[in-house]
Amino acid sequence: MLRHVLATRYATPLREGGSLPGVMEGDDLGTWVVKFTGAGQGPKALVAEVIVGELARGLGLAVPELVLVDVDPDLGRTEPDQEVQDLLRASPGRNLGMDYLPGSITYDPLAFPVEPALAARVIWLDAFTLNVDRSWRNPNLLVWGARLWLIDHGAALYPHHDWAGAAAAVDRPLPGFADHVLLPVLGADAPDLLAAVDRELAPAVTAELLSRIVGLVPPEWAEVPGSAYVDWLLSRVSGERPWLAAMLAPTEPLVTRSEPARRAAGRGTGRPDWLRGGSGA
Repeated sequence: MLRHVLATRYATPLREGGSLPGVMEGDDLGTWVVKFTGAGQGPKALVAEVIVGELARGLGLAVPELVLVDVDPDLGRTEPDQEVQDLLRASPGRNLGMDYLPGSITYDPLAFPVEPALAARVIWLDAFTLNVDRSWRNPNLLVWGARLWLIDHGAALYPHHDWAGAAAAVDRPLPGFADHVLLPVLGADAPDLLAAVDRELAPAVTAELLSRIVGLVPPEWAEVPGSAYVDWLLSRVSGERPWLAAMLAPTEPLVTRSEPARRAAGRGTGRPDWLRGGSGA
């Protein structure tokens, strides 16, 4: 089970995107980046955060600890921003916290070399879960303790926003695959590396693993039974997997298609905005 933490202080809002997460301190003396159920993206973004984040952890990738953060709306009463007050009032009870990593920096391909095998594992995970938010524009990767850490998976599993059409997305390739921030690491060996990683990871995505992970999601966050997520993900990882074939046999060379990542290699280095201004724990 995910640990439960009681929020004791709302420290500062993190003004990125539309979700407006906040840095909060907890009764465990930790500091957490909290995403709220009342944000514009709704609880389904938190469902995706839990499922994909814990799946990544289960497959051996580094993800900051996720916890359930109990939030009292009164914690924001002294916040001068009305938007923050409204968000906290709309998010009583359980929300999602991600461990604040003090001193972490945004992944910069020029400053932090990544092993091709690790890059291939991250790309495979993102393609499998349809995570459209790991591009050169927004890496959602941190470097901390000389390791690469995966964050922010709320945009993954996007077919769950329309379950009526989710079955049609089982074989869907990852949109924007050519812009994945780690694709240049693979170079011309991309098809071979991705195929090798698939042979390793696909068998590890079992019904038992998925059931355990989906069971971590608070029932009030999901509009369908957890078995719907398990069945959809199993269908996606089984059979011929056309979404994988689309990566292994692209219509044009992968290295050429990933040129935007190299053009942006020196852009946006340093500590990400949402991690500035808080104190580590």
